[in-house]
Amino acid sequence: MEKKPDPVYARNVLEFVAAANEFCKYAERSSEIKGEELLRILQRLLPYLYIRASLLPSLDPVFEDGNEKFVTEEDWNIIHDSLKKQFGNSDKYPDIHDEGPEGPDVIGQSSISENLADMYQDIKDFLLLYQTGTPEVMNDAVWECKMNFENIWGQKLVDSLRAIHMFVYPEDEPEGSFENEKDAERDISEWLISGRRKESVEDDE
Repeated sequence: MEKKPDPVYARNVLEFVAAANEFCKYAERSSEIKGEELLRILQRLLPYLYIRASLLPSLDPVFEDGNEKFVTEEDWNIIHDSLKKQFGNSDKYPDIHDEGPEGPDVIGQSSISENLADMYQDIKDFLLLYQTGTPEVMNDAVWECKMNFENIWGQKLVDSLRAIHMFVYPEDEPEGSFENEKDAERDISEWLISGRRKESVEDDE
């Protein structure tokens, strides 16, 4: 009888790992990328990350104790501060909830950099656990990441993307106001193409 493949190596998991690596890479090197260019990159990367996270398999945890954490408060602060500096005035956005017949309720301000730093913390911990190569640890990493996506950082991603969309397409700015739009498009397309090539190689094998 053919052995059933381990779900931690399923295609949907590997594709999420690739997207998660790209997100963490840009978060970690955000100081090297101009704010407007970084917003353009995130505009394309975040929806892809959301799709891949939504397709993670539903697994049951193996261990009763919680997963090991690697990202420290200092790490979080470094990512947050770097993103906040790059985004500048684009970092804050109105926190809108409960849109009803009388219009949306604005209850304050939120921060893209805080949302992304929170996402980074969960996603980086997942990657470091997944990279251990231990099936049981990898299983629980996928389980926790999917749970955190559904209950915590998935909404942070959506809120950040809504804010980024407003900054990329401001109502009072002409289309194409971002100087580095072509660079951002080329940058984000490179890892998408690379991912497709990897899939092609895997299929050939």
